[in-house]
Amino acid sequence: MDLMGALFIFGARLLDVPLGTFRILLLVRGKKIQAASMAFFESAIYLIALGYVLQQGIRGWLQIVAYAGGYAMGNFLGATLEEKILSGFVLVEAVGPVTEEMLETVGRLRDEGFGTTVVTGSGKTGERMILKIICRRHDIGHVAQMIGNKGFVFASDVKAVWGGYFRQKRK
Repeated sequence: MDLMGALFIFGARLLDVPLGTFRILLLVRGKKIQAASMAFFESAIYLIALGYVLQQGIRGWLQIVAYAGGYAMGNFLGATLEEKILSGFVLVEAVGPVTEEMLETVGRLRDEGFGTTVVTGSGKTGERMILKIICRRHDIGHVAQMIGNKGFVFASDVKAVWGGYFRQKRK
């Protein structure tokens, strides 16, 4: 196999793997038609690359490195593009004790423009505050920093949002 063949395989994997990443994200978000379209192109590119490899036969390390390297870089590219393009919204929830410090955190979150809903719950050691914050994915770090280590915090993807109060983009 020549260098051009290795570059072809690398490039094909660099295309089909991110398509697979996007396809799965579209499925999770309930966009079946777009996911099916993505699957068509993903599998077509994959079959072309695989067919080339099988037709040429595995003759050396360059072919293996191109195939595996394209797959690895395709995963990296897919994850990077997902962060940039499909950022969307997430739900950040923080569960902590009912304290003045938690109430101050709620005030700071709201002052920063994050719509914050507070629900009261009951935990093993007493009453708890549950903060529910819908924010853009790229704001998770900022929200987490504001909450700090005041309780149990987790984030989950949100399929769709409408209504309510959302932080406006800053200029």
